[in-house]
Amino acid sequence: MTMTWGIALLAGVAMPAMAYAAELSVVSGSTGRSVEFLRTQLDRFEADTGHTVTIVPMPSSTTDQFGQYRLWLAAGNTDIDLYTTDVIWAPQLADQFLDLTEAAKDVVGDFFPSIIESQTVDGKLVALPSYTGAPALYYRKDLLEKYGKSVPATWAEMTATAQEIMDGERAAGNADMWGFVFQGNAYEGLTCDALEWVKSYGGGQIVEPDGTISINNENAVAAIDLAASWIGTISPEGSLAYMEEESRGVWQLGNSVFHRNWEYAYALGNSGDSPIKGLFDVAPLPSGEGPDARSAATLGGWNYAVSKYSKNPDAAIELALYLTSYEVQKERAIELTEMPTRPALYDDAEVAAAQPIVPAWKDVLLNAVPRPSAPTKTDYNEVSSLFWSAVHNTLAGNGSAAENLELLEADLADLKGDAW
Repeated sequence: MTMTWGIALLAGVAMPAMAYAAELSVVSGSTGRSVEFLRTQLDRFEADTGHTVTIVPMPSSTTDQFGQYRLWLAAGNTDIDLYTTDVIWAPQLADQFLDLTEAAKDVVGDFFPSIIESQTVDGKLVALPSYTGAPALYYRKDLLEKYGKSVPATWAEMTATAQEIMDGERAAGNADMWGFVFQGNAYEGLTCDALEWVKSYGGGQIVEPDGTISINNENAVAAIDLAASWIGTISPEGSLAYMEEESRGVWQLGNSVFHRNWEYAYALGNSGDSPIKGLFDVAPLPSGEGPDARSAATLGGWNYAVSKYSKNPDAAIELALYLTSYEVQKERAIELTEMPTRPALYDDAEVAAAQPIVPAWKDVLLNAVPRPSAPTKTDYNEVSSLFWSAVHNTLAGNGSAAENLELLEADLADLKGDAW
């Protein structure tokens, strides 16, 4: 089967290749090897269709990326055809994207229904799912074995184990060893981390599905107080400025016992020149304490949305269908260990052979918890900003968790009004 025929099949239409060559642009973040992988796929797409595609790179901060998207879309920018969108952005940007329902009617059933639902706003499919995922606890299996420790089941156990191994390694001469690295910068990534802490302690989801503001409770306070205790003890002070790549840098150099990150870090950690290749494994994130404690991992994932201002909408839709195809998702899973949005790929023997972590990640995904973008709709970005600011203040020692969450509750109530 040629790729050209495959693309036409994906589009769900019996039609010859397009008679014109479109010039397209796609916006992409720059985490890990994502841009390099995308360029390889686009080169193939160009060869098979005659279209040309330019990548518009974005900063790794999703907060900065979303802000730029809003500026471009508000201005009706015709230079961007395809947007790479976070799973939480559909309710906020839906009016600026084309409805892909008809174009994807023959393949939409091949995706996880829950993810399609997350990208459907008022009956309009605004983005096609590319990959999904949820973070896990990365741990140095060699160090746990050395110190006779098991994989921690709770955050308190993780804290104690991290401290003991860090102290032991430093006493043995490794002055750069830390116990745990995570994403503590004031941005969307901290919302993800902190939501996991809060939910794992039975502290809710910041704003519940029915719109109830739930964040100001003793379980949430306990979770964030524990996280604040990590700074300067098992986690470096620099964690307050870490995003995914900064924290991964410390981890991959071999300078941390535990690490919280998304699945993309697995392949990078096992790359040929990685100091920790073969020395680590992953497990579901620890649970909190109390009767409602559970492991919780923030649901992530990225999608492709077509701008309604695109000058070449048909070609842009063709590209979106291609980039979310079985073949491209399979290569993405094998090369980047990013989790497919097509269930069939979790049973693909070649994927399992190349990346056993993909089928194994199902256990992590079972603990996935959504951010409150659905109940807060267009206010989500501000809700998240208020939340991560309150958490960051607590981590930095600017007020206690109890004080900051009480203020946060009041700010969210003012924002909510009668809107949600």
